[in-house]
Amino acid sequence: MVQDLFNLSGKTALVTGSSAGLGAAIAVALAEAGADVICHGNLHPASETCRKIQQLGGRRSAAIQADLAKPLGAQELFEKAGAFAAVDIVVNNAGTIKRMPAHQYQLEDWDLVMQVNLKSLFQLCQLAGRQWIENKKPGKILNVASLLAFQGGITVPAYAAAKGGVAQLTKALANEWAERGINVNAIAPGYMLTDNTAALQQDKTRDRQIVERIPAKRWGAPADVRGAAVFLCSAASDYVHGHVLVVDGGWLSR
Repeated sequence: MVQDLFNLSGKTALVTGSSAGLGAAIAVALAEAGADVICHGNLHPASETCRKIQQLGGRRSAAIQADLAKPLGAQELFEKAGAFAAVDIVVNNAGTIKRMPAHQYQLEDWDLVMQVNLKSLFQLCQLAGRQWIENKKPGKILNVASLLAFQGGITVPAYAAAKGGVAQLTKALANEWAERGINVNAIAPGYMLTDNTAALQQDKTRDRQIVERIPAKRWGAPADVRGAAVFLCSAASDYVHGHVLVVDGGWLSR
């Protein structure tokens, strides 16, 4: 049955940056599809997301904090996750953004954005991939890229560079691991109502310009990424490798 392809019962997922926003929506969606979910928080604990998952009944969940801005943060997170259960699915959603004109951009901000958005993401992919390869197990990796994997954006040079890197890394890892039964894919959300876009939402001119450009005529909500996430983390996408699925209300089609 087709619905069985989306069933994640018996799987354990690790979702980074799942205390709120897109990560929380993805974590709950995976649990609704049957998975146990390890919810990661960087600065803020993901205990509320865990509570929502546990309310579903029959799902195990744990809230783990680890600072992905630190070089050893990804290793610490993966070890803590492994103490809960062997991970079958990794969703790399954690990210940060620093806005500043390029000629004024601080190098320490560049390093922070690259560490959280790209380097720690690679580390978690590597840790999971290595474990699955050694154990001859299949696995699913879902990276969260952005429209700025395709466009340059304004005053976010580090973020655009990192998200472009996420898209290319997704393809590179898929090339190496597809034959081992490991799917590496990404979603590229459009303009979403999250904390990262708060400055844009509050700027009436930019808010109007953004909505006018989106064919759907609205900002995306975290709930809008749930279906794409479950698809790319389930058996329904077993022959999908290295794909960046855009969820943007039609923005890139304009």
